[in-house]
Amino acid sequence: MSPRGEQAMVPEAEFESYYGRQIIKTPTWKTPDVPLYLFLGGLAGASAVLAEGAALTGRPELERVARLAAAGGAAAGTVALVHDLGRPERFLNMLRVFKPTSPLSVGSFILAPFSALAGAAAASNLSGVLPRWGRLAGLGAAALGPPLATYTAALIGNTAVPAWHEAHRELPYIFGGSGANAAGGLAMVFTPVAQAGPARRMVIGGAAMEIVAAERLLDRLGMVGEPYRTGRPGRLMSISRTTTAIAAGATLLLGRRSRVVSALAGAACVGASAMTRFAIFDAGLVSARDPRYTVVPQKERLAAREAGRAPVS
Repeated sequence: MSPRGEQAMVPEAEFESYYGRQIIKTPTWKTPDVPLYLFLGGLAGASAVLAEGAALTGRPELERVARLAAAGGAAAGTVALVHDLGRPERFLNMLRVFKPTSPLSVGSFILAPFSALAGAAAASNLSGVLPRWGRLAGLGAAALGPPLATYTAALIGNTAVPAWHEAHRELPYIFGGSGANAAGGLAMVFTPVAQAGPARRMVIGGAAMEIVAAERLLDRLGMVGEPYRTGRPGRLMSISRTTTAIAAGATLLLGRRSRVVSALAGAACVGASAMTRFAIFDAGLVSARDPRYTVVPQKERLAAREAGRAPVS
């Protein structure tokens, strides 16, 4: 029998790994340290932008709340990161060499100056000392705010974890929108309605960006997107999107009229943003443990490349 005939008798293999075992290592990052770090970075970065907008438009109460949120979020995020690393010197070691090709290295060089600038701006705002230097520090923090809010998306998208790597296009928009949603929501909780206009607009814009990007992710990823739709991550994603949509709608319709509605909608936005980060983190862990999500996409890409090289008859 010819080799061609033998090959034809072999059935096409289903996906498989060695005895069904896991192919890639599950990330050793801790829960809740890392999801909280992802959430707090987005909150802090967007709050710095909101604070500078409040300063430029003469909203002192909104500026104070946002400056404190930026500084507090950065400090708490750093604590969560250091706790995950285990020893503080590990974070300091990341600042010894700058590697533009490493999202972790770039992120460390964003987080460190942002924390210092946001802290200085908040201290100046609270004490009234060195106001010009405080504004300059605030401008610096605002410039670093968007990179801080989104670099963690590049960080996890640069890994081999299927649910993160395959979603690398949408994750920066989800993280950016979710961070804006959290920052605007927190400001709405603690700021009078009359001064919270920029916070409301940030909530509505952030919610729209996050929801559209999340829907795009679920549509595009196909089978690899299953962890975002099922189990605990799926429930968190669904609750987060629904809560975000309801809170943004309430903000748009009643946020300017009712202090109670403004505060409740803002708190809902903060909670939904945190749920989004936990959902994405958990979905990545689920996809890393199941070899299907590693093997099947690789076979599909290989088949597509072979089909592209096949001669046209």
